[in-house]
Amino acid sequence: MKKLMYSSAGLLLIALAFLAFNMFSSLALTDARLDLTEQKLYTISDGTKKILGSIDEPINLYFFYSNKATKDIVQLRNYARRVEELLKAYEREADGKIKLHIVDPEPFSEDEDRAAGFGLQAVPLNQSGDQVYFGLAGTNGVDQTQVIPFFPLDHEEFLEYDVSRLVQSLAKPELPVVGLLSSLQINGGFDMAARQPTSPWMLMEDVRQQFKVESLQPKLDKIPDAVSVLLLVHPKDLPQQTLYAIDQFVLRGGKLLVFVDPLSEADHSTPVPGDMGGADKSSNLEPLFKAWGLRLVPDKVLGDGSYAMAVSMGQGQRSVRHPAWLSLPKNAINQDDVSTAGLESITVATAGILESVEGAKTSFTPLIQSSQYAMPFDAQRFAMLQNPEPLIRELQPTGERYAIAARISGPAQSAFPEGIEGHKDGLKEAANINVIAVADTDMLTDRMWVQVQEMFGQRVPQPWADNGSFAINALDNLAGSDALISVRSRGRFSRPFTVVEALQRDAEVQFREKEETLQTQLSQTEQKLAELQQKQDPSKVQELTPEQQAAVQQFIQQKLTLRKELREVRYQLNANIEALGRTLKMANIVLVPVLLTLGALALVLWRRRRQS
Repeated sequence: MKKLMYSSAGLLLIALAFLAFNMFSSLALTDARLDLTEQKLYTISDGTKKILGSIDEPINLYFFYSNKATKDIVQLRNYARRVEELLKAYEREADGKIKLHIVDPEPFSEDEDRAAGFGLQAVPLNQSGDQVYFGLAGTNGVDQTQVIPFFPLDHEEFLEYDVSRLVQSLAKPELPVVGLLSSLQINGGFDMAARQPTSPWMLMEDVRQQFKVESLQPKLDKIPDAVSVLLLVHPKDLPQQTLYAIDQFVLRGGKLLVFVDPLSEADHSTPVPGDMGGADKSSNLEPLFKAWGLRLVPDKVLGDGSYAMAVSMGQGQRSVRHPAWLSLPKNAINQDDVSTAGLESITVATAGILESVEGAKTSFTPLIQSSQYAMPFDAQRFAMLQNPEPLIRELQPTGERYAIAARISGPAQSAFPEGIEGHKDGLKEAANINVIAVADTDMLTDRMWVQVQEMFGQRVPQPWADNGSFAINALDNLAGSDALISVRSRGRFSRPFTVVEALQRDAEVQFREKEETLQTQLSQTEQKLAELQQKQDPSKVQELTPEQQAAVQQFIQQKLTLRKELREVRYQLNANIEALGRTLKMANIVLVPVLLTLGALALVLWRRRRQS
């Protein structure tokens, strides 16, 4: 047998067997996959499989990618291959219900016109006008279209979610129904002070473009079955029957987005006669929150010294920082959740604090948080506040980050385990609920996030914060099925060389410091030259005095010295990276084979000893 293995005929047989196996695997094992990535990037999630299994009518997906135009853009090509492989996995899993078309829209071609017709965005590639398409369009049997205009590289962890959302929108094309229940004039009303009607909040105009809105009455006893998402804004003094209806809606799988507030500045309720404390402008769902494992800290407004906004004290007066009017930057917003990923800024006014109840079975995930330089204030201090400056001086940070918005999910019990009068046979518990709670209502008002202009009878919004995007994202996420909501962020395909990047950053810092030093000394020397020239005889402008000659020589010497130091910094950068590369090469070329050889020798010696 050994002679045959080492003979020419044996080598030929091995080669033929290798070719035969490759041909067999290419024909018979086309759907076989082995995903060895750490975060299973090439394995679609169970939620996506459930969405694909629910497709009734065929769906066409058109992946437009400028393959030829991006031949030199390695990072984009690698990501495009990742997108293409994911789409092919969708096509395989859908069992014929999805047909994938991969299109390279070359310039001035019908494919390019088709991509533009779908509404895909072409990104400029260079100054010559070349453009790159990298998006997805989908159509269903009734000619409805959904698109992802462009796949941004920095949104990679949500790739599967975006594609699954597109597929679900085509599979279930009817608009989701949002049930709205609010005690504020969110749909417009009448301003008693100005004696004129008020327009709907701009948020509601945006919501109506993407959802079917059904207004609900505060004394209802059942949420309609058609409602996909319940939107509660400042739910004040709800009767027990309405609380029970909300409780049962959430337990039977309904999604809830609720905005409560310890002090709503948008609440223009008049005080009750004889009540010296003023009108109650707070809202809460205390019994329901308790059953769901969270609570709104009662009668407390969040103050934050780090994110406090500057507010004007009046025309011609200086601005002061308001501890409870907060402009929350990107690092205060959860970038790992679909509803808040990519948001840059959110503003709130006299917001409350949400926290998890000890022993809760639900999962409490903060979406928007304060900085560490925050503390709770008594809400009543803001009821008639004229000047916020004293409060900012009183702020003593606790070092804790407080949650302003949170996602609550997981198993939950009913807030009314015994039911209520007339409704004794309701649900007692649920295996999973989906609730997003926000401890501020003022963030939805126009003044906190958008400037609205009237142009030719149309209201044109100009957002300056992401409050509206957050509300729309949350509704959009909750309006999807449980399968879609379960498709959360995945890992990133790109795995950068972090050690190399750290070396580059350190060297670039040094380089910038040296460059700034050079520029400073250049400026000083030029200034000295200018001063010497001012003292010089105007008739001898072209001649250099000994002082000028010495200054120039000193400048030239300094310049040469600094340029040499800059070259040394660059050399050290490359030297450190090259040394790391040599170490990795040595490990791959020498160390690994040596270890394998030693392991093989040890195995041989162990077998010989065992045989003897």
